[in-house]
Amino acid sequence: MSLTCGLKKINGDTMINDTSKQASQDAIEWALTHGMALKTTPYSAVHTAFSLTPTPISAARYKKLTASVGLLGKLVHFASEDTEFLSEAIEPITKGEPFFNALLEMHRAIHQPDQQLTQQAAQSAKRLPLLIMRSDFMDDANLGPKLIEFNGIAAGMGPFGQRVHELHKFLQLQAPEAFSEWSTPTTGKLVANHAIENLAQGIANATHRINAEFVAIEQSSINNTMNAPTFLMVVQAGEDNVYDQHLLEHALQSKGIRTIRRTFRELHGKLKTGDNHRLLLDGVGAIDTVYLRAGYQYCDYHANDIISRVCCDALMQTRIFIEQHRVAVNATVSQQLATSKRVQMLLSSMEPAALTRFGLNIDEAIAVKELLGEMIAITEDSAAIVANSSNNDWVLKNQGEGGGHCIFGDDILPKIAALEPHEYQAWSLMRRLHPTARATTALTVRKGELQKVDDLISENGMFTVHINGEAAITDLNGEQQAYAGYLIRSKSARTTEGGVHSGMGVLDSLVFSD
Repeated sequence: MSLTCGLKKINGDTMINDTSKQASQDAIEWALTHGMALKTTPYSAVHTAFSLTPTPISAARYKKLTASVGLLGKLVHFASEDTEFLSEAIEPITKGEPFFNALLEMHRAIHQPDQQLTQQAAQSAKRLPLLIMRSDFMDDANLGPKLIEFNGIAAGMGPFGQRVHELHKFLQLQAPEAFSEWSTPTTGKLVANHAIENLAQGIANATHRINAEFVAIEQSSINNTMNAPTFLMVVQAGEDNVYDQHLLEHALQSKGIRTIRRTFRELHGKLKTGDNHRLLLDGVGAIDTVYLRAGYQYCDYHANDIISRVCCDALMQTRIFIEQHRVAVNATVSQQLATSKRVQMLLSSMEPAALTRFGLNIDEAIAVKELLGEMIAITEDSAAIVANSSNNDWVLKNQGEGGGHCIFGDDILPKIAALEPHEYQAWSLMRRLHPTARATTALTVRKGELQKVDDLISENGMFTVHINGEAAITDLNGEQQAYAGYLIRSKSARTTEGGVHSGMGVLDSLVFSD
């Protein structure tokens, strides 16, 4: 329904009134004014889909998540640096997942260099691991918050998470009548979200750390390569989700950091090695931090104009080259492997004592175990397990990132039947979560159109930042923390694809329910 058309009814419910329509128009204009948008052409954009009011969360539940989520980042960091564990974890899925076979080869090239290579090429990883991770949860009605997945590469939309919180704060003041109408009766204080500032602070800390390491050396060098602290974002060609990225870049620029954007193709042949393993980019100079918003699918490494030994090999070599230099990197290849569904499944099946292998004490491991949902590998017995369960008990997942990689309900058994035995280990069953829908009907806005949703459920993404396993953010009390902010994506319970960018989800924020 266009905003200029008549009132819309859904299932015979009360019609959307003019006050709500005006509030939504104000919200759309606010969103576009503040960069909460997706690029549609080189010269135009559309606002991201959003909920007009926030979703409730109890103060106790929010406190538990923010206190525990940093432990997941710590766990993943130590798992990512355990090369033996990663190799053993990923090897079984390589026959069924060619992309992960390529990632594992990259991982080995970085951490187990061929001693027959030249001394320079045989250098092991020199990079500083910068882990920017988004842990996505659903709050099951019976089990509480359980992890859906880790996102360690292209873990974006943190800036949008902050922006929609600010939008709801604006509407609470600007359109109190509409805000109250579409809020739950128990709505309390909006939950603050400083994702832009916190993510930028963590990245800036890593960037300045690398830059400082070279200051003493390069100040005394005749041919020094010193320049302003420099951040390189590796992006996809033709990216439409650029505004979320630019919001983060603007925050870094305000901290005196120069930001550069390149695709893997644009980096090919342009990176060089400086003194002391300094990473140099032609026309730019020294690079201090590399942040990947690309690299989680084969097409990110594809270039028709490069003839290489294997498809995509040349651009994958570019990524290997980066990690062989003294530069902060998110996501490292090992971080990408450690945040895979395969590793998530293995970690979820471990007892707390086994999880202490990855930098956790036993109390931390117990806290982490409470957050990990049930996952099991596909075997020859999986079809029987599903057949003997309720239709909504399981979700079938492969190793893909982004939307479109989950199979639900009646589609699960035919897919399992179609798998070859060598593909089993690349797939897993996850216990399906059933969050409680919002208590009252919600109003969502997508491409200028209003829609009521009477069963809105939310997915809670919690951002953390670690530098070499250490919490990277300083809070208002001067204490170190890993938690950086949140991203809420809400959808109808009847919709399986909840991504804001690629599914039917909407941006949302949190409000305390007590």
